[in-house]
Amino acid sequence: MIGHDLAGRYEIISRIGGGGMALVYKAHDVLLNRKVAVKVLRQQFVNDEEFISRFRREAQNAAALSHPNVVSIYDVGQEEDIHYIVMEYVEGHNLNEIIVERAPLQIEEAVHVAQQICDALDHAHANHIIHRDIKPHNILIGNNGRVKVTDFGIARAATSSKITHTGSVVGSVHYFSPEHAKGVNTGEKSDLYSLGIVLYQMVTGNLPFFGESPISIALKHLQDDFEEPRVVNSHIPQSVENIILKSMRKNPNERYESARAMMSDLETCLQPHRLYEPKITFTEDVDLQETKVMPAIRSSALHTDMNTGTVNSTASARLSDTGSVMMHTGRLTEEESEKAAGGWKKPLYVVLITLVFLAALLWGFFKLLDTFKTEDVDIPYVVDLTEEEARKKLAEAGLNVTEPVTRETSKHVPKDKVIAQSKMNMKVKEGSFIELTISAGPELKELPSYIGSMKQQTINALIDLGIQEDQLNFTEVFDEAPAGTILQQTPPAGEEINPDDVQISFTVSKGLETVDMPDLTDARLKDAKVLLQSLGLVLEEQDITYEPSYLYAKDHIISQGNAQPNEKVEKGSKVTVKVSSGYPSDAKSYQFNVKISPAIIGTASEVRIYYSDARGENMELESRTITSTVDIPVMLVLDPETEAKVSVHRDGTFMDIVSIKYRDIAQGPHEMIIPGQEPDPTPPPTPEHEFFHGGEHDNDMEAFNNDEQSDQPANKTEE
Repeated sequence: MIGHDLAGRYEIISRIGGGGMALVYKAHDVLLNRKVAVKVLRQQFVNDEEFISRFRREAQNAAALSHPNVVSIYDVGQEEDIHYIVMEYVEGHNLNEIIVERAPLQIEEAVHVAQQICDALDHAHANHIIHRDIKPHNILIGNNGRVKVTDFGIARAATSSKITHTGSVVGSVHYFSPEHAKGVNTGEKSDLYSLGIVLYQMVTGNLPFFGESPISIALKHLQDDFEEPRVVNSHIPQSVENIILKSMRKNPNERYESARAMMSDLETCLQPHRLYEPKITFTEDVDLQETKVMPAIRSSALHTDMNTGTVNSTASARLSDTGSVMMHTGRLTEEESEKAAGGWKKPLYVVLITLVFLAALLWGFFKLLDTFKTEDVDIPYVVDLTEEEARKKLAEAGLNVTEPVTRETSKHVPKDKVIAQSKMNMKVKEGSFIELTISAGPELKELPSYIGSMKQQTINALIDLGIQEDQLNFTEVFDEAPAGTILQQTPPAGEEINPDDVQISFTVSKGLETVDMPDLTDARLKDAKVLLQSLGLVLEEQDITYEPSYLYAKDHIISQGNAQPNEKVEKGSKVTVKVSSGYPSDAKSYQFNVKISPAIIGTASEVRIYYSDARGENMELESRTITSTVDIPVMLVLDPETEAKVSVHRDGTFMDIVSIKYRDIAQGPHEMIIPGQEPDPTPPPTPEHEFFHGGEHDNDMEAFNNDEQSDQPANKTEE
């Protein structure tokens, strides 16, 4: 079934339970976008037409119930050989799981649960529906503490069908009523007996009857006494034990008259003046069908004179007192005959007068009834109407509303609408009273303060309150508080909220704002201070370290300490830097001069100069294009251990390189001279001359001249 799309509407998600008759699945109603529970009839029962008919009819009857403590039935149907009922899905646990986990329960909790079950049974009984299978497995308790009774009507369908098991009765034998075990018709008081067992189990952690087989347990319900609750758990108040003892009487007439009566007793049983009330007592039952030994009539009481054949006068008098017929075998005297003749007339007159008087009395009584006779009227259905509309409709039908009306919280019924009525689908005398249960709206809860709490802790706490995560809105802002801390909430703390539809907004700290650390290397110190201040970062004088440097000019930043470039840092963070204090004290600056001419005087040449000194290797001066002889100064920095070098390239050709040592500075200025060539004075050849000698010859001559020049030194350096 899991993954099956039932009726094109209910997507089966997972199996959540099951019993002897059906399996229960969690499903998603795609039409109304809600979670539902789907009860599916087991396959071995799908061919029993009588059971299917009763199953569907009872499900429809249960669907007429509308009560906060009854699981609502939404739909019933069939798809091929799958018979199903769609019900309200309750997020929580069944009572049996809770009893197994932590029984015995607190007395207050057990009484509160029993009250809600009683309320559900009272509503069902008022609608002529008997549960017949009250047990902890059929009692659901939601995460919000609301008790929900389920399986209304299904037990009746099961026990009235042709489904039987050899030597057993369909049902939960540990919670049978004695009349159920006998196999006779069960009524409202059978549900109260089963509820008494559930309450017994909640406060003691035990079942009242155990046995080796279902039949032995059923017989104990009929014959045996159970161990009283206070013997098992001495902490149970006498008032609570009295309720259990009364609801579990084997004689239905000695139980509560109704679920409402039992609920009223539960509502007051924990009041201080009742906790130590006397233990309830019951009169012994007299079962007329039970075989009893009766004392025999002694022969001496009736003495017969065998000689005369007459009855002893003493015995005759005794028989007369007991209403027996007197017998005489002898003759009567004349006086006795007269007394006998007049004796029967006087009683006859008395009887006749009495009959006439009774007839007159009955005639007068019926005449009086006629004067008070009222008509029967149909009770209108007012559930889901507003209180005002319900009162008006009942008044129009000639009915009254019992005051005061009962008000209960409800998730599903809007405020001031009728949840339930005490009677429906029947006729009553005009002027009768109808009890109404009015919705007080959803159960409101006080919203605690979560300011200062962490975000995830707040989410978990609100889920425990019955609020879903999609009802929460979070806005993150930069703040000094640690990331994830709740700063503000709306609605404010202390406000009454409905957990089902409230929307709560929180302002959450995401910590201090972060920025990307800039690259400060080689930046001037004063420029770096301005930049850091604009980013919200702090550079204080005590965080600045100065040290000599050949690579960086004075007051330029050498390095940054606590954060690297592009690293995320919080605003307000401190920054540490190292700043150049200039060259070391033994460093010397020296200007080297390069005098260079273009390759051919009067034409343009590109000059590139590379140098190495204490500041680094193969550094390049800005390239220059020259057309005449120029002086190009090269500023060098030397230390005692460094040898400076200057190399010159003209038109892409290496021309010369010179080395300068630290000690050479004292010998005076140095200069590199790179001369150029004068232009060729020979005029260009005429076309005829060029044609006569041929282009290839001129090219050969040019190549020769170049070779000649290449044998000469490229330049001459003077010191």
